[in-house]
Amino acid sequence: MKRSMVNRRRMSRGFTLIEVLVVVIILGILASIVVPNIMDKPGQAKITKAKSDVRAIESALNMYKLENHDYPGTDEGLEALVGTELPRLPKDPWDNEYFYLYPGENGAFDIYSLGRDGVQGGEGEDADVGNWNIDGE
Repeated sequence: MKRSMVNRRRMSRGFTLIEVLVVVIILGILASIVVPNIMDKPGQAKITKAKSDVRAIESALNMYKLENHDYPGTDEGLEALVGTELPRLPKDPWDNEYFYLYPGENGAFDIYSLGRDGVQGGEGEDADVGNWNIDGE
């Protein structure tokens, strides 16, 4: 009987300081590896959404052309798609309007977002996302 009481006390003592420190160090190492990768994902998600929007608008423009025998002019803009091909025009992930140019400089028409900075060019999240530069993914 005494022996089982002694074994129970040993088992219920808890963790030693060394064991707790080892776990904390391991968690710190994992966090230093994982957190930078996770923190970079919101920017990448916005770029992916912009590419998806551009593809959807491009499809809507192609449907518009099938019905009307031509794309809407730059003056008409993407608003010509609302109600017939799209329920509403999406805004880019940075809350700006998408740009439309017909005839386009990079193809039959250009649809693009200027990225996070709203200025032509740039890299990463500031890069332009257009229907001419999203096909080679």
